[in-house]
Amino acid sequence: MLNKSRDAEIVITIKIRFIVTFYEERNFQGRSYDCTGDCGDFSSYMSRCHSCRVHSGCWMMYDQPNYMGNQYFFRRGDYADYMSMFGMSNCIRSCRMIPMHRGSYRMKIYERENFMGQMYEMMDDCDSIMDRYRMSHCQSCHVMDGHWLMYEQPHYRGKMWYFGPGEYRNFSNMGGMIFMSMRRIMDSWY
Repeated sequence: MLNKSRDAEIVITIKIRFIVTFYEERNFQGRSYDCTGDCGDFSSYMSRCHSCRVHSGCWMMYDQPNYMGNQYFFRRGDYADYMSMFGMSNCIRSCRMIPMHRGSYRMKIYERENFMGQMYEMMDDCDSIMDRYRMSHCQSCHVMDGHWLMYEQPHYRGKMWYFGPGEYRNFSNMGGMIFMSMRRIMDSWY
């Protein structure tokens, strides 16, 4: 029997287990590997990966070991031939789980490196920083809350990069990327 006094508080913790299954061949064929967290190199589990099934969670996939190379965002769903779907030339070699975030989203974007130049605070998606802020590109940012995807072209196109909470002083350290649009990774995507 529950005591419904004003001072009593019941806390329920639900632990969500993120799972993605990788397959050596297209259409979920061949050997498989179930992954439940970050994996820096698939080579000890399988020689190649050409399809995957994301059972739960959101993930960043990389076409090089140790979270290097091009980044690709995957959320819950079936990817029978992701290489054709995303125009990838290399198969997935490593992956990182993106933690779920509930709450507000806040990020400051800066026109120049080291938080210099024009600054704008964002709390929602932006399909073009040029249209919204008259800012030609973004060279540094500070993510205060939430998880974000940033794209090299307007309207969420081109190469993408994942940003979690933290300070990012210089995008030239990230292969010289210039970001033109950004969107929040929403909890409904998990």
